[in-house]
Amino acid sequence: MDFETVSILVRLAWLAAASAFVLGLMRMNSPATARNGNLLSAGGMVLAIVATAVYLLARPADGGEDFNGIGWLIIVLGIVIGGGAGLYSARTVKMTAMPQLVSLFNAVGGGAAALIAIDDYLGLTSAPAPQINVATVLDIVIGSITFTGSLIASGKLQGLIPGKPILIPGGRIVTAALAAVTVIGAIYLWAGNLSVPVMLLILAASLTFGVTMVLPIGGADMPVVISLLNSFTGTAVAMAGFVLGNDVLIIAGALVGASGAILTKLMADAMNRSVMNIMIGGFGGGEGGEGGAVAGGGSVRSIGADDVAIQLAYAQHVIVVPGYGLAVAQAQHAVRELAELLEERGVDVKYAIHPVAGRMPGHMNVLLAEANVPYPQLKEMEEINPEFERADVALVVGANDVTNPAARRPGSPVSGMPILDVDKAKSIVVIKRSMGRGYAGIDNELYTNEKTGMLFADAKEGLAALVAAVKAV
Repeated sequence: MDFETVSILVRLAWLAAASAFVLGLMRMNSPATARNGNLLSAGGMVLAIVATAVYLLARPADGGEDFNGIGWLIIVLGIVIGGGAGLYSARTVKMTAMPQLVSLFNAVGGGAAALIAIDDYLGLTSAPAPQINVATVLDIVIGSITFTGSLIASGKLQGLIPGKPILIPGGRIVTAALAAVTVIGAIYLWAGNLSVPVMLLILAASLTFGVTMVLPIGGADMPVVISLLNSFTGTAVAMAGFVLGNDVLIIAGALVGASGAILTKLMADAMNRSVMNIMIGGFGGGEGGEGGAVAGGGSVRSIGADDVAIQLAYAQHVIVVPGYGLAVAQAQHAVRELAELLEERGVDVKYAIHPVAGRMPGHMNVLLAEANVPYPQLKEMEEINPEFERADVALVVGANDVTNPAARRPGSPVSGMPILDVDKAKSIVVIKRSMGRGYAGIDNELYTNEKTGMLFADAKEGLAALVAAVKAV
């Protein structure tokens, strides 16, 4: 079979792989088909890699550009090491650390795309065609920003870097200067000038820009930042596809870039804020700290597991509000056990899922699905909010900012952010280890509501105590 025929077949295989990406993404729209969608997309990636390997094997030598034994050894080692690291990470990562892992994957994707463009640029002897020149520079800029920005975001989520906004002296001026250097340098190269020093200057400015862009953003906004950087990763990969003339990279990168941008917009809308507002300032005073006096005064009422069990056992409608505290305690199985116990008693149990519950979109859905919680019981905010007025008990497990009534009042750091209307339930029970604040760094006014009882306990231990108490009722 001649090379031209092989080339046609390989391009058809790339098209099939790209189609698998699209179909896989569509199937991820529902938890019932998400697993198959993920496998379909992975299969598309395997097909793309195999097709590329066949193309490289069949490609005739052209001036020494064909792969030799060392080149193939590097490729195989890269697949083995990278694939092994990815498999190990996927099988060992805790659900609570999934956002950090996603952010690291963003960094790897953006960095790899930037390296492709850098390597291609260093091998040039004359200015490339304008369309390739534009893609190369954009790839370096976007990939570099994604690399360092994602590392900072992952460090904030992991606790290696303080979650609160870190302000750099003259930070906005520095960031603006870095942006100006990048834009001026890019225009210089796009004008047809070939200059490695200018390219390296753009690279350094972009890497630094990624740091100065993310450091001032608080932990409460990290889910949106991760989604935005994920979009950047896809865009960088698409640019790398233009640089290499690889259709599958262009399509895959465009899919990731577009879907990431849409998700970022949806998340920002869920917080009733603009993406620009988040990137410029960001609210969030860090996740730590013990709460002092709650705004508006009032006292906190502590309640025991036996009292809560009586309320739950004789209720007709119970709404469970899971939050990051539930994820940290790995209490998803315990909450499912409690719900099943209540359902055996004829209690109607639903779960209220806020769009930014946990640390990334879908985090809470996946966590509860892992515990085999029936998907129809998971209700999105718009659907569940009208039902709180009819709920006998709202059981809040580790959720904080997304239930804070202060969001309805102007002047609060979370003002305007849509919340779950927990305070409209007839009775409210909050399982929480302490009066510690959430990511927004403010006290939750829900805790001093006269209808609220605080069950101070680790989420897993508190739920286990409730299960035992309900059985005894």
